[in-house]
Amino acid sequence: MSYKNLDERLRANGGPVNHLRNSPSGPNPYPVVQAEYTNWRDEQWAWQHAAILFNQSYHMTDMYVSGPDAAKLLEKLGINSFKGFEVDKAKQYVPVSWDGYVIGDVILFYLDKNLFNLVGRPAVHNWVQYHAETGGYNVKCERDERSASRVNPVARKTYRFQIQGPNAMKVMHKVLGAAPPELKFFNMCWMTIAGKKVRALRHGMAGQPGFELFGPSDEGDAVKDALMEAGREFGLKLCGARAYSSNTLESGWIPSPMPAIYSGDERMRKYREWLAAASFEGNASLGGSFYSDRIDDYYLTPYDLGYGAFVKFDHEFIGREALEQMAGKSHRIKVTLELDDEDVTQAIGSQFGKEHERAKFIDWPSAVYSMYPFDRVMKDGKLAGLSTWIGYSSNERKMLTLAMLDPQYATPGTPVTFVWGEEGGGSKKPTVERHKQIELRAIVCPVPYVASVRSEYVEGGWRKTGQL
Repeated sequence: MSYKNLDERLRANGGPVNHLRNSPSGPNPYPVVQAEYTNWRDEQWAWQHAAILFNQSYHMTDMYVSGPDAAKLLEKLGINSFKGFEVDKAKQYVPVSWDGYVIGDVILFYLDKNLFNLVGRPAVHNWVQYHAETGGYNVKCERDERSASRVNPVARKTYRFQIQGPNAMKVMHKVLGAAPPELKFFNMCWMTIAGKKVRALRHGMAGQPGFELFGPSDEGDAVKDALMEAGREFGLKLCGARAYSSNTLESGWIPSPMPAIYSGDERMRKYREWLAAASFEGNASLGGSFYSDRIDDYYLTPYDLGYGAFVKFDHEFIGREALEQMAGKSHRIKVTLELDDEDVTQAIGSQFGKEHERAKFIDWPSAVYSMYPFDRVMKDGKLAGLSTWIGYSSNERKMLTLAMLDPQYATPGTPVTFVWGEEGGGSKKPTVERHKQIELRAIVCPVPYVASVRSEYVEGGWRKTGQL
């Protein structure tokens, strides 16, 4: 059945919770890139012990925002301060709704005067484009859609690679023929690799030193081949799609907050009527053991996600008033949950034998089976918080989740219970087989989970201070 827009589709399918819970889509796709280039265990090992090349050319949407009002528009929509933000800098950009709940987060690149690029999942791009078109701004939005939304999945405008890991700088030194430039985090410069002009962002997605490199797509193979050759002696590996989505378990970034657009007042209804029925938001899916009839209960604040330091009240922006009211209140705290080895082993073992019900299948290394995963975390029979990502780290030999807990439960070492699987035997999603819901013991741990990442990536860094 065809629908005029997202709002009509949601109403026709019994509201947003029912629509998302039974959506046929699975987790975020990582197309074009091979599932594995060696095996996902060794690829995980490489980002912590050697070096890894993440090929990010296909799974994210780019949107170039240009024109005299480009900075004005982006500042109006983001919680971030734009003071000191200039060409050759980037930032993790976070818009919120009028009620102060997160729309999404992307990396915002300041490429040139009056020219920016938003890179990430499309929810933020849609929000920015809507306001660009309806807010009277003198701007142009040019989209380069992710491969999952294209007829030709490889027809992208740019390539995008990340070189990460403890040996990343050695790889860069060799491929450049000189020491890589000393750049502050989230600053950019130009490099020459394989005779090609390459834009480089100082970045560290896996919690290790590294660069994000991008340029015209037809030059991508030459740059990648040069990097792989230079990295041979340093243990550089290509990261496949299976390992890619699990790196966040070690670095602590929550990839998939639900955009807070499925409810709200007349302003948000108009936005849903602008969105296509088959938009990212319309095709997304909701999964996990947390159930509520209120879609608002799935929305997250910047504070829930650990983005409190990004919130700056030095400018007017959508959601400012709501966040000012939230700022002084208690907030959930982002943590890592370390699932009990014995309980996880029993859950996996339930797949064998027909004499008992089985638990929801735990895939490896990422066990996420919907676009918006929400699982319950319990303490003494009470809801302690929500978990939003789950998977296995071969480096740590642990099944981990990323969660947000009420402060009284968030102290490292606190035992809690993680609820795995959906109610009533499971929803209608194709990724969900019939199963029984189970409880797994867990221990609250810091985020990021890996000690070296905490010291290099977070403590005293931009994620704590909001300063670049």
